[in-house]
Amino acid sequence: MQSKYKEFSYAWRIVLASAVGIGLGMSPIPIYTLGVFAGPLSAEFGWGIDKVFSALPILTLCALVLSPLVGLLTDKIGARRVVIGSVVGFSVGLMLHAVNQGSLALYLTLWALVALLGVGTLPITWTRVINNWFSECKGLALGCALVATGLFGIFVKFYVAFLIDAVGWRMAFVGLGILPLVTSLPLVYFLFRDVSDPKVPAAQKRILADKPSQVVSGLLASEAFKDWRFWLMSACFVAISFGVGGLIPNLESLFNSKGFEQSDAVILASLIGVSVVVGRLSGGFLIDNFWAPGVAVCMLLVPAASCYFLIQPDLTFTVAAISVLLIGLTAGAEQDLMAFMVARYFGMRSYGVVYGVLYSCFALGAGSGPWLLGKEFATTGTYDNALVYIGIAFVAGSLPLLLLGKYRDFSTSKES
Repeated sequence: MQSKYKEFSYAWRIVLASAVGIGLGMSPIPIYTLGVFAGPLSAEFGWGIDKVFSALPILTLCALVLSPLVGLLTDKIGARRVVIGSVVGFSVGLMLHAVNQGSLALYLTLWALVALLGVGTLPITWTRVINNWFSECKGLALGCALVATGLFGIFVKFYVAFLIDAVGWRMAFVGLGILPLVTSLPLVYFLFRDVSDPKVPAAQKRILADKPSQVVSGLLASEAFKDWRFWLMSACFVAISFGVGGLIPNLESLFNSKGFEQSDAVILASLIGVSVVVGRLSGGFLIDNFWAPGVAVCMLLVPAASCYFLIQPDLTFTVAAISVLLIGLTAGAEQDLMAFMVARYFGMRSYGVVYGVLYSCFALGAGSGPWLLGKEFATTGTYDNALVYIGIAFVAGSLPLLLLGKYRDFSTSKES
């Protein structure tokens, strides 16, 4: 056990830099801060909330299109270069929002620019390097890094709210953009290096020399895309992200529709943050010690049951709270599972582009889920039918993963 976790003693720097980079990157910041900016933008420009949130489909579309490209670029030139450029570009894109004088077209264009310049801050780049450094406790390392999406997401929400009250929304965008520059960028520059980087300290090189190389082992992208396992994973993660992504933004509205007071609905929805943290860490630990598809099924069937509980007409606060906590466990584990299974089934040779395409599938589900659930509620006045669909999505997205079989072993020979 001690030797297994020894990987953290020489690779903690990678996890730290990745956690801060992911937490202050394109994955959590727009989702957690748009709601805070919505009030001031609506008050000054007369925009409806729907116009403010129209940035999210643009970000989703850009992530869907650009993720495979940034994955390919990461495979070609290395994650560190991509990350450094993306952190700077992401920060600049955020700060440029301060120049907007009320143009909705400019507002949407700037969010597209944020996505274009900042796509390298998505988990694609960071998880590649973590997978290379860690072998025995790969899942836990991924969980420790990805847990930052929830932790930093909560922090930036309060940070932006403070800035808006203190200096206005324009300077709040500037302050938000500065944050990655003064935190993520120094950590990346000094700590974030892949195992093949010539500037890796000598002591770490000696440790890595005794471990089987993972960097060039695995399938080519063309081989992975011909493998039925890849397409099975793609379909499963569309369904999984549809369920998770559709539920979380609609939780407050769902509980309001069930008769809860607004204050109780906010409390219930906020519980998701706690369980996301638990899900990331526990999921990472479990997939290190047990077969990942089996762990996935266990963790994904639980929120399917939660959907059933939420449909009940006599829903109590306690049952609702338990249901939200169980849903959050899945929301905390799905990206860990995806990164882990790509490494185990396809190897690291073309990890960037393979993970990038899978992330596009993930973005497709996560981006369409909130809109489809919202449309269902607007049409019927209830989320009950939508909850049935979500429950089916969790089951349909998890059970087929059991067909993946045992992990591939890339340590001795190349499999195709």
